[in-house]
This record gives sequence, structure tokens and C-alpha cells, in this order.
Amino acid sequence: MILSDWMLYTMWAVFGLMILDLLLGFLKSFWKGTLTSDFILGYLKDLLYYVIPLNFLISMFPIDPSGWILIAFFFVGGLAVAIKYLLDIIKKFK
Repeated sequence: MILSDWMLYTMWAVFGLMILDLLLGFLKSFWKGTLTSDFILGYLKDLLYYVIPLNFLISMFPIDPSGWILIAFFFVGGLAVAIKYLLDIIKKFK
């Protein structure tokens, strides 16, 4: 596999976990009757704070003199976001 495949899988993992967390949170708040617009706005904020910086790191790849520093930051950041959403999903079941 080439590196771009792993980068794509990282973004799929981030988006997949975000969508799963969104759906679980939506269903939980819908059944409790506490669904508000703040719920969706939180996920839009997460896109702004987590996903866009990951894409920005990769767009800066041509100016990286070593060729691996920004890619390493991308994978570390993607792993951190995936772990954050995994922990959020686990908290929803407690």
C-alpha cells in the first residue's frame, strides 16, 4: 500500500467515527426529547477544529523539506481525533 491510501483511510476513520458519534448522540437526545441546534453546531465546530487542520497539514506537504514531518503530524493528529471520538462513543454507552 502506498502512503496516500493510509492517509485516505485515516480520514475515513475520522469521518466514520464522527458520523457514528453524531448518530448515537442524535438518537439518544431525540429519545430523551433534548434535541437542540447546539448539538449539530458542536459537530460543525469539530470539523473546523479537527478536520480542516488535518487537511491544511497535508496541503503544506510541498514545502516540507524533510518530506515526512507533516505526514507524521497528520497521522498523529488523525489518531488523536479517532481516539477522541472512540472515547466519546464509549461515554455515550455509560
